[in-house]
Amino acid sequence: MASLIWFRSLHLRNNHLCGNFPLPLKNCSSLMVLDLSENELTGSIPEWIGNFIGKITETFLEVGRILYTASLMVLVLHSNKFNGSIPVELCHLNSLQILDLGNNNLSGTIPRCFGNYSRMIKPSNSTSPFPFHDPYYITFGSTDEATLVMKGVEYEYHKSLGLLAGIDLSSNNLSGGIPEEFTSLHGLIFLNLSHNHLQGKIPVKIGDMKSLESLDLSMNRLSGVIPQGMATIAFWSHLNLSYNNLSGQIPSGTQLQGFSPFSFIGNPELCGAPLTDDCGEDGKPKAPIPDNDGEDDSGWIDMKWFYLGMPWDFAVGVWAIFAPLALKRAWRHAYFQFLDEMKYKLLGWCP
Repeated sequence: MASLIWFRSLHLRNNHLCGNFPLPLKNCSSLMVLDLSENELTGSIPEWIGNFIGKITETFLEVGRILYTASLMVLVLHSNKFNGSIPVELCHLNSLQILDLGNNNLSGTIPRCFGNYSRMIKPSNSTSPFPFHDPYYITFGSTDEATLVMKGVEYEYHKSLGLLAGIDLSSNNLSGGIPEEFTSLHGLIFLNLSHNHLQGKIPVKIGDMKSLESLDLSMNRLSGVIPQGMATIAFWSHLNLSYNNLSGQIPSGTQLQGFSPFSFIGNPELCGAPLTDDCGEDGKPKAPIPDNDGEDDSGWIDMKWFYLGMPWDFAVGVWAIFAPLALKRAWRHAYFQFLDEMKYKLLGWCP
């Protein structure tokens, strides 16, 4: 494999691979798509992964065209057992459009330089697909595909792969905050940071990510209010902010109010539609309004009769047990004989 330096696409998904990150890939510097998901690879993600920066491949002088491989565009390492921190060398991959490191054991903070991915900064359009969707590449059979987890569901992407841009770091042990630099990724379509240990606030400028369709920040420790700008994103199709420590009123807007309450549950200090808890003037959930229409008085009357009736209930119960013993001699003898037998059995005495 080390001699195949012109590899452009490598798919080894779901092959029960184990051990560390495959070292022979170090020399495959022309890779544009690398999918090692759903294996049992361990160890850390190597720093040399930042060397997939591409090179010139062919020159067609007759048409005045130069073909080259860009740096790695799709990296899918989902569902392995990688540990350690996320290497900052990944930020050298300026052409990266899809980064999926979800469902591993990665720890540490999210590199702030992730906000520098040039292909995620500019929104994608139908006239700017991947280079291998170029007619010249299609002539040589160089189309590609990938399986990605989006909105909690697996999707297979083929010709539309080049129009996607997304980051999935879910189900790891990442800590720290969400880098403010993420908000410069105006072309990002999906972002999944759920099931981590992230703290701090949701970036205020997250509303600048106008291409965002799917955002999952659930099961973290995020606090503060939901930024107002989130109500202005037009293409929402999936949002999950549940089980954090968010507070205040959910911003008004048809986009956010159109989601299910399950997108916001698990935030006790959050209020407003679509949740059933209304907000007070202080922006906090209203306390339950006590009913003072005599319910308290009637409750006290019920409790008073309960306590007054307790002695009578006790007397009736005692009389119901001992009255037959006092009136029936045979019953009385049988009762005391039963007690003696039980005493012998419990204490081990012989009669």
